[in-house]
Amino acid sequence: MDNTTIIVVDDSPFASKQIKDIVEENGYEVIGYAKNGEEGIKMYEELHPDIVILDIIMPGIDGIETAQILLKNDPDATILMLSSLCDSSTLEEVRSIGVKYLIPKPWEDDVLLATLELLKKQREQKKYSK
Repeated sequence: MDNTTIIVVDDSPFASKQIKDIVEENGYEVIGYAKNGEEGIKMYEELHPDIVILDIIMPGIDGIETAQILLKNDPDATILMLSSLCDSSTLEEVRSIGVKYLIPKPWEDDVLLATLELLKKQREQKKYSK
């Protein structure tokens, strides 16, 4: 079984490293990091990861705008958003662009992993139902 591939888009190298460590211990493969939305979009187009872990608050275009562009270019993009701002308006904004999952920062490792598992299963179901 091949590993589920992930790119991490977060302007914090510390957060990116933490995510990499926890997900790789659990059988995922981080194939790229981007420090901002522009880099993340380019990397997505080059690497076609299974899942994008995307921070909302970043310099340049933020995570919401990045997610909108990714989903416009690839409606099947699987995105997990992270944010230190998890109020209801942020949640509504995330949902309105079609992203179902928003995890608060700092995240709990088991919540992060459980959500990734869920996304992975949904991707597999989509693949087989086509």
